[in-house]
Amino acid sequence: MDDSLSALQLSDFTAQLASKAPVPGGGGVAALVGALAAALGTMAANLTLGKKKYLPYEAEHRSIIAETDALRLRLLELIDEDAAVFEPLSRAYAMDRNDPEYAPTLLAATVDACRVPLETMRYCADLISLLERLRGICSALLLSDVGCAALAARAAMESAAMNVFVNTRSIPEAPEAVILEAHADKLLREYIPRAQAVADLVTEHLRTPR
Repeated sequence: MDDSLSALQLSDFTAQLASKAPVPGGGGVAALVGALAAALGTMAANLTLGKKKYLPYEAEHRSIIAETDALRLRLLELIDEDAAVFEPLSRAYAMDRNDPEYAPTLLAATVDACRVPLETMRYCADLISLLERLRGICSALLLSDVGCAALAARAAMESAAMNVFVNTRSIPEAPEAVILEAHADKLLREYIPRAQAVADLVTEHLRTPR
């Protein structure tokens, strides 16, 4: 029996999220939202695929479907990976600060804990790029789904970044913290405006009288 978080029914996942259990938490939610965004993109491409008006884009639709679905599956895996890196980080926080092993243990656990939300951010960046492509070759009836996917990908990326920053604040003097935050900041600067641009273009299309 699969006991992973990503295999839970939505009602069970949200119940565990709302409970006193330490996982899932914000990092897992960021990965889940990213997976939902990817699924929306896949759906929009799937339902456009084969329509007469969009037959010239069939190869690109198939490519987008394959890529967005791969992102969905990987982001679901990151829900459990985020939970797995929490335990050693929690143990590190509980150590005696006078223990000579405290600082190196905390550093290693923190860097590992940041890996998952950073990976979530990178996959969301990939997804945003795919949604930019899809917006121009998608059935008009499915444009709202592309816009929703872009906003969800943005939320997932910003949420994942927050999970980077909450961890790096425990090692403010470490060079690793500077590097991790710089990676997160770079992704935010480039892809948040791009996700918002997709959503804005979709909104403009939906609200413009025709």
